Amino acid sequence: MEKQPKAAIILGISKRNGLTATGKILDKLSKGYISQILKKGELEHKPGQTLMLLHLPNTALEHVLLVSSGKDEKNSKADYRKMVTSSFRTLQNTSAARIVCFLPELEVEKADDAWKVQQIVDGCQEVYYRFDHFKSEKSPQFILKEVVIHLTEKKSLAACEKALKQAQVIADSVAFTKNIANLPSNICTPSYLAEQAKKMAKEYKNITTHVLNEKDMAKLGMGAFLAVTRGSAEDAKLVCIEYKGTTKKTATVALVGKGITFDTGGISLKPADSMVGMKYDMCGAATVLGTMKAVADLKLPIHLVGILATAENMPSGTACKPEDIVTTMSGQTVEILNTDAEGRLVLCDALTYCERYKPEVVIDIATLTGAVVIALGHHASGLLANNQDLADALLSAGEQIHDRAWQLPLWDDYQDQLRSPFADMTNVGGRPAGTITAACFLSRFAKKFQWAHLDVAGTAAMMGGTNRYATGRPVPLLTQYLINRCEK
Repeated sequence: MEKQPKAAIILGISKRNGLTATGKILDKLSKGYISQILKKGELEHKPGQTLMLLHLPNTALEHVLLVSSGKDEKNSKADYRKMVTSSFRTLQNTSAARIVCFLPELEVEKADDAWKVQQIVDGCQEVYYRFDHFKSEKSPQFILKEVVIHLTEKKSLAACEKALKQAQVIADSVAFTKNIANLPSNICTPSYLAEQAKKMAKEYKNITTHVLNEKDMAKLGMGAFLAVTRGSAEDAKLVCIEYKGTTKKTATVALVGKGITFDTGGISLKPADSMVGMKYDMCGAATVLGTMKAVADLKLPIHLVGILATAENMPSGTACKPEDIVTTMSGQTVEILNTDAEGRLVLCDALTYCERYKPEVVIDIATLTGAVVIALGHHASGLLANNQDLADALLSAGEQIHDRAWQLPLWDDYQDQLRSPFADMTNVGGRPAGTITAACFLSRFAKKFQWAHLDVAGTAAMMGGTNRYATGRPVPLLTQYLINRCEK
């Protein structure tokens, strides 16, 4: 322990159980200094509360960070995550170039050491991520060079090493996703996203990419998709990425991402304040790119297709208007009552296009509705599906990796809200159950496969105001789902 004088120590403290095994060793070395501090009540017993001890007496340790696990005997997964992120936030501005983390000593409900390792890697990446590409003065370089995770049992070493490798890949893919999503819309255009997909094909031998332009989409009859892009000077792109991780015949999984690189609302123009953050309306497409990268780096034995439905939604003399009627690639007609409900219009044609790959499972990811933020806030992604086994698998993967979703009903009762007197359906169903009716709309184009819809408007990015940033979600959820699928 004392051989790490320039390392910062993260030590979990439980009010109910007191000091962990390592805590008792350090307390003994410091002649009871830690226990005296705790008796004085200087550390609040709330999960994630921290107390920094500088130059621990009778040791060479410069930084010992105490972090509270709360009052319970076992910690919840959410509380453990708070402990991890608050610890790294406290330490990021210290002089410690090395961190030794003893948090795996704490017990967490329904979690083993491998899960704890994964959370430490992900939490470290979250805290130390920076996006300062466009700043004249860059953020200071972080001093941290190494994180050592101390395990409680040697028997878990193999599982933890596997978890560490997977967590590092997922963390890198999350950062990759954030970097794309955080770009301004004058740089991150549909053409830019297409170029990123082409670069991926050059980097990975088992990935191929092809891109459909507006003429290609017109030939295919993608009237809904093209209606969205009519007002923009930027050409829309349907980007198709195919990963073949095995030569064995295996069921195809497709991921479809909404890629509206900027959303003004079109003719149904948003208020000015509501446009701030609309560069993040392509987070679904960024998620697909990030997940494809993770799968390729993990070399998963799966056939995976990624579809990016990319366009700008702009007002102009050529833009589509409320009450316009368009014909989708599927042949169904849509009366557009609100041009700001554009995501479902590009997605519906992308879902139909997916049929040519004969997928068993299709999952679409979209920052689709403000209603999901009202319903679930920023903690859980909205999940709707036409197959309960698929929904359960996604929910389980989200709980497993702590990138959670919450299922909403997809009952036929809600379909009536999409009735139109002039077309097969409208593109909006009114204010009630807005997230559900949006999914009901998409479900009409997903009848030929098992399908799930992830509405990530509240989780993929924090939009609006000065505190704007991409989170990289739900890359962890989707990657864990695909890992689990391959392991079956």
